Amino acid sequence: MKFKIIPTLAYLCLLPVLIGLGMWQLDRSEQKRALLELQKQAGATETLHLSEGIENNADTLRYRQVEVTGRYDVAHQFLIDNQISGGKAGYFVLTPFVLTGETKAVLVNRGWIPLNHDRSVLPDLQINQAQAIIAGRINHFPSVGIKLAGAEIPTEGWPSVVQVVDSHVLAKKLGYSLLPFQIELAKNLPDGFKREWQTPAIMQPEQHTAYAIQWFALALTLTILFIWYSFKKYDAESKE
Repeated sequence: MKFKIIPTLAYLCLLPVLIGLGMWQLDRSEQKRALLELQKQAGATETLHLSEGIENNADTLRYRQVEVTGRYDVAHQFLIDNQISGGKAGYFVLTPFVLTGETKAVLVNRGWIPLNHDRSVLPDLQINQAQAIIAGRINHFPSVGIKLAGAEIPTEGWPSVVQVVDSHVLAKKLGYSLLPFQIELAKNLPDGFKREWQTPAIMQPEQHTAYAIQWFALALTLTILFIWYSFKKYDAESKE
């Protein structure tokens, strides 16, 4: 039995794509299970005290409630540009908070503020009390869909505007170490702006598994059709 070149090539090209998509969905399912478990554990765990020392794994600590004793570095603050809230453009305010007895700091996201009509006029970021005990939730820094070259480089002067947060780059500008995550300041605490902290909606793992089954089913259907077509052509040629 001879296979036709075009149908065979189409089959050999499509089959690995369909199987690959199915495997990708299974991988996404496992990732979502891990993230849901992380959120569950974070909610059930006692409040963490950063002053007692902490590991630098942002993924492990994500969504943990935390308390920190220290002081705000009021003179050196960052504005994360291109942040949208309620359909309006603005900034997230990141203020370094130096831990008591430590030479490092954590960036505290004090919330969202609207963009001034004149972009050259930056907002007033004063803090009433620099020395404080703050509380909030550990999270990754805000992400962007497409990172442009140089987006992580902050502007000159203070407050400094940045498109994408890279804690290593900001630490160089500050002159001291930064922990690789942010603390989203609790809504009930002073010295904050608009705070609507969200836990991102997550597609359930079962949905990814269902999509994987669909891709595998398409791969199986394609295989059956290819075999059926090949035998049909073979029978037709034999009768001739």
